[in-house]
Amino acid sequence: GPGAADGFLINGSVNNGAASPFAQAAAFGNNRRGRRSLYNGGLAIVAGNSAFDARPFTFAGQPALKPNYSDLHVIGTFGGPLRFSRMLRNGPTVFAAFQHADDHNATTQPGVMPTALERQGDFSQSRNAFGQAIQIVDPTTGKPFAGNVIPGSRISPQAAALVGYYPQPNFATGSAFNFQAPLITGTRQDLLTTRVTQPINNRNQLIGLFAYQRTATDQTTLFGFQDASAVSGVDTSLAWTHRINQFFSMRLRYQFTQVTTSATPYFASRTNVSSDAGISGNNQDPANWGPPSLTFSSVMGLTDALPNFNRNRTNGGGAEAYWSHGRHNLTFGGDLRRHAIDILSQQNPRGAFTFTGAATSSDLADFLLGIPSTSSIAFGNADKYLRAFSSDAYVTDDWRFSPTLTMQIGARWEYETPPTELFGRLVNLDVTSGFSAVSPVLAGGAGPLTGQHYSDALLQPDRLGIQPRLGLAWRPVPGSSLVVRAGYGIYRNTSVYQPIVTLLAQQPPLSKAFTIANSAANPLTLANGFTAPALATTTTGNTFAVDPDLRVGESQNWQALIQRDLPGSLTITATYLGTKGTHLLQEFLPNTYPAGATNPCPTCPSGFVYLASNGSSSRHAGQFQLRRRLRNGLAASVQYTLAKATDNATAFAGVNLSGSAIAQDWRNLDAEQASSNFDQRHQVNAQFQYTTGIGVGGGALLDGIKGRLFKGWTVTGQLTTGSGLPITPVFLSPVAGTGVTGSLRPSLTGASLSAPSGYYLNPAAYAAPASGQWGNAGRNSIAGPAPFNFGMGVARTFQWTERLSLDWRIDATNVLNRETYTGVNTIIGGPQFGLPNLANTPRKLQSTMRLRF
Repeated sequence: GPGAADGFLINGSVNNGAASPFAQAAAFGNNRRGRRSLYNGGLAIVAGNSAFDARPFTFAGQPALKPNYSDLHVIGTFGGPLRFSRMLRNGPTVFAAFQHADDHNATTQPGVMPTALERQGDFSQSRNAFGQAIQIVDPTTGKPFAGNVIPGSRISPQAAALVGYYPQPNFATGSAFNFQAPLITGTRQDLLTTRVTQPINNRNQLIGLFAYQRTATDQTTLFGFQDASAVSGVDTSLAWTHRINQFFSMRLRYQFTQVTTSATPYFASRTNVSSDAGISGNNQDPANWGPPSLTFSSVMGLTDALPNFNRNRTNGGGAEAYWSHGRHNLTFGGDLRRHAIDILSQQNPRGAFTFTGAATSSDLADFLLGIPSTSSIAFGNADKYLRAFSSDAYVTDDWRFSPTLTMQIGARWEYETPPTELFGRLVNLDVTSGFSAVSPVLAGGAGPLTGQHYSDALLQPDRLGIQPRLGLAWRPVPGSSLVVRAGYGIYRNTSVYQPIVTLLAQQPPLSKAFTIANSAANPLTLANGFTAPALATTTTGNTFAVDPDLRVGESQNWQALIQRDLPGSLTITATYLGTKGTHLLQEFLPNTYPAGATNPCPTCPSGFVYLASNGSSSRHAGQFQLRRRLRNGLAASVQYTLAKATDNATAFAGVNLSGSAIAQDWRNLDAEQASSNFDQRHQVNAQFQYTTGIGVGGGALLDGIKGRLFKGWTVTGQLTTGSGLPITPVFLSPVAGTGVTGSLRPSLTGASLSAPSGYYLNPAAYAAPASGQWGNAGRNSIAGPAPFNFGMGVARTFQWTERLSLDWRIDATNVLNRETYTGVNTIIGGPQFGLPNLANTPRKLQSTMRLRF
């Protein structure tokens, strides 16, 4: 009967499925018996509402508000041949898909805001990270203020104006935080994808693709600023395939892509915060209105997004050929692309101040007195037009050496020209040996110190992009399920140049840019901190330079695995993966020294970040996977990975002019050797799928109402967990001789590194470095919060007719609503040091209904 056939089908047959009487109904594509329609499609709606989601996670035991929002996705697909009885009888086959998505993500973020007393200069109730009273020192007399209160007449009018943008604390001080707010990020996405396939004859075929996507995001910050951003992209291509004979074919292709990004800050054309506060020297264009960036260790830093409008266009074409000859299947080809990158943005137009407490022993008190520790700014030359070429050539041989051994042998060559600026507006530094002297050099010019001629890109091209590839699959025992696979390849970082050249376009003399520390020679205030400083003869106004012989980073990857089937529909796989990175990016500050030490070279230039490509990395990983193939309705897999990744490439994650991307000691870059930012020592991934009513044991023989209710339900689950990613403790102080902050690390006190309950860093284990010494706390020396995410879904298909069906599904992310943390405060000195400050997304439900025909 029908029940028996159902059970036999699901449990499988030793016969080929296509020849089995229990296989699917005879069909090829859409050519179904008794049906004239050649078209298929679908309509789906995915909906969610905050009423069904969990409340955002909270900090410090304070209640969290549950925001109101609704999520909605609308998805439509259609495909089939364009055929009209008289007008178009052999038209192309088309496929089109459209998706509109409106999503929201709600989180709660904690913070520390200045108290009502502190805003008035009263620090009598303030405490440091160890709960001790803070003693505010008058920088003019060197003595404490009476009663720990700054007189109102001494409070900077600029600080009084800026502190008004800080929200008032919204719960009583009793923990490290005194403020929290729900943050909602809204994302709207529209996506259109089309594909047209037109056979010309038996030997020729055209395939055209067009895709458009736009994503708009509205994000609210902890200060209540709502920033908007958008990304839109067009991707279109046309390919012609020509088959010469059954052994040889070729394909020509053309592709055009364009990606446009834009960002509009909350204050743009709304309020000129700097001007109203009496701060001069920064960019006053309406697009850049807003507050300067303020950085503290004891309270939240004031910041807002920066405006930008960037457009990246690529035109490219290529050719590929396929030749089958005996046991060899050769593929070879190449591509050439032209890139046009138009940028309308500035690196730091509103400027930034850092407060470390150097003047009064309290960073917040320094701010109220208007005395920053450092000042930085970079603007001018806002429009940049970068142009570059990239190309590749490749050959691969899929060699069926024997029935038990297959090899893939090939090589790929890639070459990217360093981008040039259409009007030559790039500036690097001409550097003498040992960084004893530097001088700005323009694109295409000669170095005034070394006489070296610089190209229009200021960087020498790296043409050594040959990348061999080798892979093999071997069945050592014929007829056995045991399979051995191995591979080796070299891969290049093909996107290294653009962020570098963008920084070279924001340098003096074409732009106003400097990073400087407060000193007797250059006393900084909030009012004048962005005016051009009187630089010493050894200080350059340029903030960034790059080695003109920079190499493109590459990684050697190799792997080997053994796989075998086991009883019970199980498959076991053991894998080893290795990676060796070379020519990776390192950033350092030449001619710097620890605070309190004697400057070893008073006549040497300093104050700029230098980028070189001498870094290296390694990663070794072992994976163990156990997979159960679909049997009696159950399929599952679990994979465990043990890995270790290390590097000394401080700028591995990206070029930056502050923070941990810069090495602490420029003369000892090997001291930066540490766990990589992505070093997750342990990781577990598991998933399962169970469908009811499959197999005799699963109830396949059920019929009637019970069978219709029970059969066809599918339950899925995905689990990801593991150890935390490494984090670095930071000592917020400018590097001697520069205004750069964030690259210094504290020293260990000898106290246990084991963190107290609720902390990830033990505040008692760290202290400011001793005078004349670098901090000895290691880079990436602490394991951060461990991730955990478990999601589930339930689905069923309702078959109405042979061609019409309805899919229903409900998915839950973080179904257990388990709170984990994604961020930790790593700046020592504040009461939040070592505490988590960002949480994962709480449980969220979405329901999907899809109609297919």
